[in-house]
Amino acid sequence: MNPIKKRWRLHPTLPQDIASALADYHPILRQILFNRGIQTAQQARQYLQALPPPGTEADNLHDLPQAVERIRRAIRKGESIAIYGDYDADGVTATALLVEVLGKLGAQVRGYIPNRFDEGYGLNVEALDALRAEGVSLVITVDCGIRSLREADHSRQIGLDLIISDHHHPAQELPTALAVINPKQPADAYPDKDLAGVGLAYKLASAMLPTPEEAAETLDLVALGTVTDIAPLVGENRALVRAGMERLRQPHRQGVMALIGAAGLKPGQINASHIGYVLGPRLNAAGRLDSALAALSLLLEKEIGKAANLAQALDIQNRERQQITREIQARAEQIAQPEQSDDLLLFAAHPEFNPGVVGLAASRLVETYYRPAIVAHIGETYTRGSCRSIPEFHITQALDECADLLEHHGGHAAAAGFTVRNEKLEELIQRLKYIAASRLTGMHLRPVLHADLELPLSALRPELLEYLDWLQPTGHKNPEATFISRDLAVKAFKAVGRDGAHLRLVVTDGWITFDAIGFNLGHWAQQMPRRVDILYSFELNEYNGKLALQLNLRDLKPSETED
Repeated sequence: MNPIKKRWRLHPTLPQDIASALADYHPILRQILFNRGIQTAQQARQYLQALPPPGTEADNLHDLPQAVERIRRAIRKGESIAIYGDYDADGVTATALLVEVLGKLGAQVRGYIPNRFDEGYGLNVEALDALRAEGVSLVITVDCGIRSLREADHSRQIGLDLIISDHHHPAQELPTALAVINPKQPADAYPDKDLAGVGLAYKLASAMLPTPEEAAETLDLVALGTVTDIAPLVGENRALVRAGMERLRQPHRQGVMALIGAAGLKPGQINASHIGYVLGPRLNAAGRLDSALAALSLLLEKEIGKAANLAQALDIQNRERQQITREIQARAEQIAQPEQSDDLLLFAAHPEFNPGVVGLAASRLVETYYRPAIVAHIGETYTRGSCRSIPEFHITQALDECADLLEHHGGHAAAAGFTVRNEKLEELIQRLKYIAASRLTGMHLRPVLHADLELPLSALRPELLEYLDWLQPTGHKNPEATFISRDLAVKAFKAVGRDGAHLRLVVTDGWITFDAIGFNLGHWAQQMPRRVDILYSFELNEYNGKLALQLNLRDLKPSETED
């Protein structure tokens, strides 16, 4: 089927007073800055230089000083410390970061990442018992634990000190732990609430290390985890990822070099999109199909040959993950029947669904049908589901309203997960569908694509690329600059890629001609208009060693169609 039609929205033209305040910048860049909420020269400097907001010193995080004191005591006494992470890229990079840093400080430290298939997400009692039996006296969580009330109580009962470091939304009650590091908790006045799990691990590490320069050596891991976790690339995240990308462009970590090589990337050209769409999925592939320990081992590996082998294995797993995702998505569409159903929340569950990939399948359903979607694996006793949503519907708040039915749940506004007993599954789904209907009925649900400016093709000069690069890192809440050009003639087109999923296009205004690529727009090859309006980003493409200017299409439509 063709994807749902999108609405195009141009940002309003910047007022003259703000244009004057930003007069030192190119007119196109002025408008882009204004579109991102920047109205003064000082704000522009802070944004373009990716400076962190004031007040983001590590010690300003609630409970972090207590955590530092306890860790230092553990190091002095030679206690055994476990870093308990999550199995996604954010958790794996955070685990690697603290294992590396605490090891350099002389700690007896190890990483522990639960197996998605055997243990599920987050802290579990059996793992805590096993760690205690092995002599561990201090557990530090990264990217998990903020809703683990029962597990925190159990940890205290067995004499295991617990420091929780987690960026997910807390419930009304916080776990009882020696320290809880989470800027989203009510008691925390820390100015930036959007750090990823690896960002919080970095803040803890930076408070432990003697110099900022030593902490900065881990920023490549921070960039990998933050971007892959789709954390907002504004504020402190933007500063951390900008600095981390510079380290990725000159990699010093053997595992990261091997990962970049296996992905076929050139280090010097890496940007946030490469992290989110190329490197991150390879790190995630391990935990989705087997054990995330392979990804952790890669990031900590110092021997060239072993790192290369681990990176190749992740690359193979990622290709397998892609195939499984396609198969589950197709089956999930059959079960949910979104084209025949009036439900405003899509749901599909099956015993054969791979629990490590259901979240990706849910994301594809949201992209295709623009409705909240849940894809779940039905086990013998429990069903574990992954939820993805749209801006109009906060999925974690919806799960909170069903907490009485759930064993575990948690997440963000746009993504969440849950565990429910099989006998309660039907009631859960009916309640969630009712909540979705109560929130979404009457809304005109169509995705919106925002464009920065409407431009003629003549404005797309090579020097514009330099200004656009100043926007990096781009991603969630700091989007890549996009433009609209109208009434272009189509000179050539063809569907390319697997099953013709993508589109190659040549467009012209009669004077200037550009090549364009449209990912997941291959269906237009069956119905290509003679003249089109396009919404796109402007980029430099390298192919077979040759560089060329290119338009990366986000959407197209017949000319003179209403936005």
